[in-house]
Amino acid sequence: MSLRLRVHPENPQGRLIAQAVQFLDRGQVIAYPTDSSYALGCAMGDKAALDRVRQIRQADLDHEFTLVCRDLSEIATYARVDNSAYRLLKSLTPGPYTFILRATNEVPKRLQNPKRKSIGIRVPDNNIAQALLMQWGQPLMSSTLMLPGDDLPMSDPDDIEERAGRQIDCLLDGGACGVEPTTVLDLSSGDINVIRRGKGDVQLFDA
Repeated sequence: MSLRLRVHPENPQGRLIAQAVQFLDRGQVIAYPTDSSYALGCAMGDKAALDRVRQIRQADLDHEFTLVCRDLSEIATYARVDNSAYRLLKSLTPGPYTFILRATNEVPKRLQNPKRKSIGIRVPDNNIAQALLMQWGQPLMSSTLMLPGDDLPMSDPDDIEERAGRQIDCLLDGGACGVEPTTVLDLSSGDINVIRRGKGDVQLFDA
C-alpha cells in the first residue's frame, strides 16, 4: 500500500512535501492534485518510472506525457517558445492548460512526439503541485491519473487509495479536486490549434 500524506490544500506542510520528493529521488511514482484532477508524477529521466506509469494507465508506447513546470522561465528550458507563444503562455499560466510545443534538447527523446519532436508542457494553478515542484527543483514527468476503462480522471483520494494504492508509492492527499481535463493548445506549428477543450476557457481562440 502506498504512503498517504494528508496535505493542507492552501498551506502545504513542507515536511510532507519533502517526503514526497524523497520518493521521486528514489525513482518512484507519486499521485498528486492539480488544478484539473489528480496526476501521476515521476522523475523526468527515469525510464523505469515512465514504464510504471504506462503500466498503471495501460498506455501504449505512443502515449504522450506532460512536463509539469513551476513557471514560464522553466518552460523555456524545455520548449522552444517564440514571442507570440510567450505572450500567450504568460497570459494563461498558471492555469488548466497544456501547451504542445517544440521540444529542446533538454527533453529526453523518449518523452517527445517521435514525428514532431514536440512535448506537452503545463504550469498548474494548485498550491500543493507548486510546493512539490519548488522542492523537487525540476519539472515532473506527468500523466493524468485515469485508470483503464474509466471515462473520467480520478479526483477523490479515498478512491485513489482503494483502486490504485498498490500501484503507486505515495499519494499526496489534498482533498477532492475536479475531474475536468486541461484544455490542450498545440502551438508547435506556429499557429494556435485547440486539440481538446477542457477546464481552461478557449473562447479567446475561437475567432
